[in-house]
Amino acid sequence: MNDEQMAERTLRLEEKVAYLERHVTAQDKVMLELSDTLARVRAELKMMRERAGDGGASGGSGRDDGGELRDERPPHY
Repeated sequence: MNDEQMAERTLRLEEKVAYLERHVTAQDKVMLELSDTLARVRAELKMMRERAGDGGASGGSGRDDGGELRDERPPHY
C-alpha cells in the first residue's frame, strides 16, 4: 500500500470511530432517560399497590376472596 491509500484508509477508520463514539453517547443519554422513567413508573406502581392494599376510603382490603381486586361503585352512588 502506498502512502495515499494508507491515508485514505486511516481517514475512513477515523470517521467510523467518530460515528461510533457519537452513537454510543446518544445511546447513553437514552439509557439514562429510560432509567429515570423506569424509576418513576416503579414509584407510581408502588404507590398504586399501597392504595389498593389500603382499600382507599372504604377501609377494606379492596380484594375478593380470590385475591383479586373487586369492582366497587364510586362513592357518589
